Amino acid sequence: MHRIIKTTAIRYIIISIFSTAMFAPLCSAMQKAANTQPSASNSIFEDVTDRAGLDFQHYNGMMGRFHLPEITGSGAALFDFDNDGDLDVFLVQGSALEPNSKPDKTLFPWRGQGPPVSRLYRNDLTKEKDGSIKLKFTDVTAKSGILADGYGMGVAAGDINNDGWADLYVSNLGSNRMFLNNGDGTFADVTKKTGTDDQRWSTSAAFFDYDRDGWLDLFVANYVNFSAANSPTCYATSSAKDYCGPKAFRPLPDRLFHNKGDGTFEDVSVASGTIKEFGAGLGVVTDDFNGDGWTDIYVANDGDPNQLWINQKNGTFKNEALLGGAAVNRDGQAEAGMGVDSGDFNGDGRPDIFLTHLMEETNTLYANLGDGIFEDRTIEAGLGLQTRRYTGFGTLWFDYDNDGRLDLLSANGAVRTLEELARKGDRYPMGQPNQLFHNNGKGSFTEVSAEAGPSFQLLEVSRGAAFGDIDNDGDTDVLISNNNGRARLLLNQTGNRNRWLGLRLVGSKYNRDMLGARVEIVIEKNNVQLRRARTDGGYCSSQDPRVHVGLGGSERVEAVRVRWPSGEVEEWKSPPVGRYITLKQGASPEMK
Repeated sequence: MHRIIKTTAIRYIIISIFSTAMFAPLCSAMQKAANTQPSASNSIFEDVTDRAGLDFQHYNGMMGRFHLPEITGSGAALFDFDNDGDLDVFLVQGSALEPNSKPDKTLFPWRGQGPPVSRLYRNDLTKEKDGSIKLKFTDVTAKSGILADGYGMGVAAGDINNDGWADLYVSNLGSNRMFLNNGDGTFADVTKKTGTDDQRWSTSAAFFDYDRDGWLDLFVANYVNFSAANSPTCYATSSAKDYCGPKAFRPLPDRLFHNKGDGTFEDVSVASGTIKEFGAGLGVVTDDFNGDGWTDIYVANDGDPNQLWINQKNGTFKNEALLGGAAVNRDGQAEAGMGVDSGDFNGDGRPDIFLTHLMEETNTLYANLGDGIFEDRTIEAGLGLQTRRYTGFGTLWFDYDNDGRLDLLSANGAVRTLEELARKGDRYPMGQPNQLFHNNGKGSFTEVSAEAGPSFQLLEVSRGAAFGDIDNDGDTDVLISNNNGRARLLLNQTGNRNRWLGLRLVGSKYNRDMLGARVEIVIEKNNVQLRRARTDGGYCSSQDPRVHVGLGGSERVEAVRVRWPSGEVEEWKSPPVGRYITLKQGASPEMK
């Protein structure tokens, strides 16, 4: 089932031993890195959080009782809620887990005005007289009518009623919320009307059209059956109290909601078969993993085997992760799946899968061999030793330097106390640096975190990561959500030095983003890139729905072929590069 050759197994053992030997001085090495930050002027990313006016501070409600939800949230969204052509920001907030209790010790009390709520920031992007771009965000939460005051986890963006305005779904520990975009800067809470609530512990969510009827359906990953009353006491190796893992609780089944096209959804979890097997779900991504033209679902489970729900084209799904080689790692072990994404990293036209995991494991790269069969190539890709030292959450395949190859970012932060940081008096001793990996184009990656920018040397507890072109300059920027810390907006400083093409894909009947559309960008005969329109992937976050393509040194694109969610294929010849263009279904002169 899992192809393990003798030499590879020996290499893995050697790497594992070497990694364990390195683990002891880890915190010292991280602290040293934090004290030797590279110059921001020469960095790949620049932290523009203050300059852009993003003042969001996450609150996890921790009071010294080590409740598991405190260390899991939260996510962020990049989406254009006002249809002005630039990406706005939504950041998910936590709350107090025991609001009526009297804690012995409040480690990080809420100091904001009013209760903690998730916040919506409008992007007021302007172009100055000298041609420079001025980035500024305005907090419009109160004006928007969004009241997301639950214990927030994740967010998904998608147009559920096909009116051309992106709506929001917010997942919580407790009741989830669906907010309908009214098209005038305000949102309405339509949770009850749409029938999309789930009162359990939900994490990541994804909008996608699984039955190809033209309406976005909704998949919601659920985690474990937690309550403050049923939370056991767990301990670190030092015998001090610490956070429990998911195995201390019962996992919960995920939910699949079918969009009926009349403003309501129906729960088809049972009818679809997706409720038959479940684990502690944290990440979800949707893609056509077996190449049959129908969108499938991949769920990253924390400590349980992952699920690959293959679409049976009749409203049902079958979990083929184990037979497909994507349920466990090459040693047959289930790992602590946190974030997950799919993308064609090696240019063979098939979507591969990347997952972030716990310290002392490795992040995992599953290469797609075709027909929904995968092979663990983590070690061969150079992602073993480098990722074993950290706990990863938010992640995404994205081309940060526009060279035409998909790179990787891992937003890191521990979930158990890091003893060396605790001994130094760190009040929240779980901070770790984030990582950036460059795709070498030969099936492997090189860590370039040292050049990524000073923010990549900080010891923070990073969780969600949303990716998109914030300033519309042709490269991908990143919004990091830090648990019990401030959000960070990282502006790409290098990507637009290479040529690029940006695509917004919209429907013919409904002017909405066509999530799930697959795009082939033909640069030249032997250079064809595969991308897709989506907002899902990563951890508890929502991405820019536009398709962004790096062209490297190529000056033109020969053709763009789009396979729409309906299965139709259209082709556009010689599209203009270096700008964002809109491709509308049915508008191509060359219909296949």
